Amino acid sequence: MAAAKAGIASVVFVGTSFVRTASVVASSIGMPDLGIAEYPGAVQVDSEAAIRENMEKVVLDRVIAGLTGPGRSSGVARAGNPEEIVATGGLVEVNKLFHEKGWTDGLAIVPPTLEMIREYLRYTDRSPHEEIAILPQADLRATPWNVAANAIMAGCGPEFMPLLIAAVEAVGEPEFQLMNLGSTGCKTPWLLVNGPIVKQLGIEYGLGLRSRGPNPSIGRALGLILNNIAGLRPGVTLMGSWGYYLPFVLAENEAVCEEIGWEPYHVRYGFDKGTSTVTARTTVYWGGPVTPSTSTPLAPTPRSILKLTSKNLERNTMVESSLRFGNRNMVAVLMTPLAARVVARGGYSKRDVARYLWENTGMTVGEANNCLQAYTGAGVTVHELVELGRLPKSFDLSDNETIPLFADAEMIDVVVCGDEHRDKVMSLWCNYQTPVTKGILGVGGQGPGADTTAP
Repeated sequence: MAAAKAGIASVVFVGTSFVRTASVVASSIGMPDLGIAEYPGAVQVDSEAAIRENMEKVVLDRVIAGLTGPGRSSGVARAGNPEEIVATGGLVEVNKLFHEKGWTDGLAIVPPTLEMIREYLRYTDRSPHEEIAILPQADLRATPWNVAANAIMAGCGPEFMPLLIAAVEAVGEPEFQLMNLGSTGCKTPWLLVNGPIVKQLGIEYGLGLRSRGPNPSIGRALGLILNNIAGLRPGVTLMGSWGYYLPFVLAENEAVCEEIGWEPYHVRYGFDKGTSTVTARTTVYWGGPVTPSTSTPLAPTPRSILKLTSKNLERNTMVESSLRFGNRNMVAVLMTPLAARVVARGGYSKRDVARYLWENTGMTVGEANNCLQAYTGAGVTVHELVELGRLPKSFDLSDNETIPLFADAEMIDVVVCGDEHRDKVMSLWCNYQTPVTKGILGVGGQGPGADTTAP
């Protein structure tokens, strides 16, 4: 696309699964005639002879056609007048139309009327059509107006507008890599909320937090925003092989953090404790908790919890992928208050926990090379990844020496939340996306927060 914009005749070369994705993305950035050369089927499982035959008899003609003539157009409509009335009728009729247009997540929505949108806009000082961010892959402008419309559809209350606007700013930052959310790896975005807004607006941080209070509707609002503004739709531009669960929201139990002397997540990244923040992250996992108290008749100790957590990280981290992604390979470790108290009594800070997990989650270089060989089939080694700058020089060891699964301890974050009365730990691992934290302005009518991006 960059070459085509520069006036160079260009073709995008894709496998069958991604033809529609390429067409939609090209159209969304104003290049509906970009040539698309499709390789039929899945090149990664074809024999060398089959690849050669497909290239000579099928793909070459498509490349030539793409370079010398008009490509295909997806017919994706660009954004029109945001205040235009697009549907009339009852709840059933509106839902049917929205579903047919691909404007929902497959569930029933609350129709966003003009009156409701204007009510939601009272909760932000931003102008209704002010640009918050440009969201790929559709590259459409996110504004308070269309954020409000999606919040209404999700059943999310108007008081959460400042949080949603900050979340949109976060996912719109280049380092978050929203464009790559459509990977086949089924990555789901999620939000972590910190600061006074948690208690002001009743965001859940205890037992069942993902599924209680306003948390589900906030997460659903983010999902609809990504669907309708970023154009990230399952099977079109979201290519997760088995699909997705809805984006979700967690808040940290900062009272417990204060009690045990641990800094809240946002304080670690340079924000004042009294500033409300939202952090956008992604994960490919939800589940697989560690339960020390049910695995032994003895009371859990700091070391037993940390050892089990490191084993959990080894199970839930794709070795072959994590090593190749280097400093984009990261994890959020969710620790219940009970587990956090036990670990803190052992003299561990959050940073100490991260350091322990980094040092004790790993494999030998030989095992890592075997995984890389099986995954790439091209003989990629740890040594080569170090030479390319993808891994630290300290990883360049002999086959029988052990290396961590993460580039450094800074790739591991600890968040205190969940059931007060269980000593559970769970890891949310991902690559591609880098977490981005934003201050939330105008929290609950209490005045502005800091508009700052975490380092």
